[in-house]
Amino acid sequence: MELRQLITFRTVASTLNFSRAAEALNYVPSNVTMQIKALEDELGVRLFDRLGKQLVLTHAGKRFLTQIQSVLDKLDEARSAVHDNEVLNGTLTISANEVICAYRLPAVFQRFRAQHPGVRLIFRSVPNQELKQALFEGTADIVFMLDEPVRSNGLAVEPLLEETFRLFAAPDHPLAKRTVLQLDDFHGEVFLTNEKGCPYRTMFDRSFEKEGMDSITYLEFQSAEAIKQCAISGIGIAFLPEIVVEAEVERGELVALPWQIPDLHVYTQMAWHKDKWLSPIMLSFIEAARGGLLREI
Repeated sequence: MELRQLITFRTVASTLNFSRAAEALNYVPSNVTMQIKALEDELGVRLFDRLGKQLVLTHAGKRFLTQIQSVLDKLDEARSAVHDNEVLNGTLTISANEVICAYRLPAVFQRFRAQHPGVRLIFRSVPNQELKQALFEGTADIVFMLDEPVRSNGLAVEPLLEETFRLFAAPDHPLAKRTVLQLDDFHGEVFLTNEKGCPYRTMFDRSFEKEGMDSITYLEFQSAEAIKQCAISGIGIAFLPEIVVEAEVERGELVALPWQIPDLHVYTQMAWHKDKWLSPIMLSFIEAARGGLLREI
């Protein structure tokens, strides 16, 4: 078992894509495939399942990644000690959901890349409800979550921004011209939301249940962009964070309905595993995220 095989395996586990892993490691894709096959042959197990074009870690692959992560972290720590005060280089894997990726992280990535062009950034979009698991499984170094304040014994979590969620509709929607809304006004309306399991969808359901409205018609989506476009088309009322629809509201394609959702406190939060060694690369990215996002407050 060679060290380069372990590094390659970790990179493939982070990207779940042989071509992207090869690019991050400056290998040709066939080299990556060959190393993974050699590792699987030596271990006698499959580390990845190839489901058509999709690559997923097997149960054995997840366990193997957890075990080797500390070894590779120690190696990174040793390299850092040897090259102290030199230009940072290496690989960092970031995961976040669609909203944070599209509307919060680009400025952070730009800031970090300007400071540390030698660091390879790998980004993988992950559903909000799977982000914490990505840290426990070692498939991400740092994640960004959109959720209520997260408390975890195994994770370090840092809230960065409170996000305001509102109800939005097309300007010709029957409720769009109203200055005051009552709960009964929503009966018979279609709400465009994320699927069940998404943390802020759970909070949405809870808030309306508290108001006494438990019979709601939904259209569920995996994508905030799809929710937004359907609302613009007049299909229903969108439940989204303000950051997602700022441009559409400014252009008059959507309007915010005069309804405050009670007890809804959602934050963009940065998290990493408490037991993971904070390498200079991780520390630098954490500072870039603080600088890029906290200044928006």
